[in-house]
Amino acid sequence: MEPIRKLDRSVKGRAVLVTGAASGMGRATAHLFAQEGAMVAVTDVNEKGVAAVVDEIRAAGGKAEGWRLDVLDRTDIKRVVDEVAARFGRLDILINNAGFGAFRRIDEDGYDAVWEKALSGLLTAQQLLIRAALPYLRKSDAARIVNIASTEGLGATPGDSPYVVAKTGVIGLTHALAVDLGPEGITVNCICPGPIRTALTADIPDEHKTIFAKRRTALKRYGYPEEVAHITFSLCLPAASYLTGAVIPVDGGLTIRNA
Repeated sequence: MEPIRKLDRSVKGRAVLVTGAASGMGRATAHLFAQEGAMVAVTDVNEKGVAAVVDEIRAAGGKAEGWRLDVLDRTDIKRVVDEVAARFGRLDILINNAGFGAFRRIDEDGYDAVWEKALSGLLTAQQLLIRAALPYLRKSDAARIVNIASTEGLGATPGDSPYVVAKTGVIGLTHALAVDLGPEGITVNCICPGPIRTALTADIPDEHKTIFAKRRTALKRYGYPEEVAHITFSLCLPAASYLTGAVIPVDGGLTIRNA
């Protein structure tokens, strides 16, 4: 009988770049990686938010550096990725978390602008970040890419088609790149958060959150950013070496309920 192999469950000393890290799931993810000993690049278009998260992590004894990153700016993406790799001397993990709402009915004014922004910021930006990071990820012995999509990529809400299409595309991108990069040992996985307490849902009254969650989710509640962050983290462990192309709903059971 073969001995049980001991697989590495530590990210200590590894470098991770998290987009959209000034708040919500990105902030929680950045904190978690730092708590586990990783060097964290906190990136977001919100420069003050970036500085605040970096200060939080450092105050807790973690290692973090901050960059303002506008994922709608192709030049910005390449510059920031290169600077992160230069600052840390490596890049092992990319978390494509940056996002925003993109809600508009197809027959409403301004639909084209919302559509273009959704595809550019929620989908194209992810492949641009991956392409910019690849030269550095290829030098890692446990390169990991996690793309954050949404349960809206697994279904649809009325008036949400730009967001739905972009998030569905993220799932397709994950599948395709898992196949393309698998021979190099680079894993590419996708998380689809459901109803989570983030800035995107902050304007929804708590009463309405409760009604929705009890009606639609198995756990009868909204999730917290930290709960998504821990699943993201698990996908990035060196030990998670045989999981790629996965699409994981973190949604309290929303997608498995029929009624």
